[in-house]
Amino acid sequence: MTSKPCPHCKKPAAPRPENPAFPFCCERCRTIDLGAWLSEDYRVPVPPEETERDGVAESEVGGATGADRDDVLN
Repeated sequence: MTSKPCPHCKKPAAPRPENPAFPFCCERCRTIDLGAWLSEDYRVPVPPEETERDGVAESEVGGATGADRDDVLN
């Protein structure tokens, strides 16, 4: 099987099982990508009406904001 480019550094990334970090070329690139997700550098777009927090839709919160919303959700 042919290798594909690493999503982070664009170097060739060998397929599994030869490369446990696939689709990344190495564990370093995999960790950098995970850090970007965890620091919210990457985001999945969601329409506002479908935004949920802790399983409660924004419309169910009743328009509470800031600390008020946190009290409703906890």
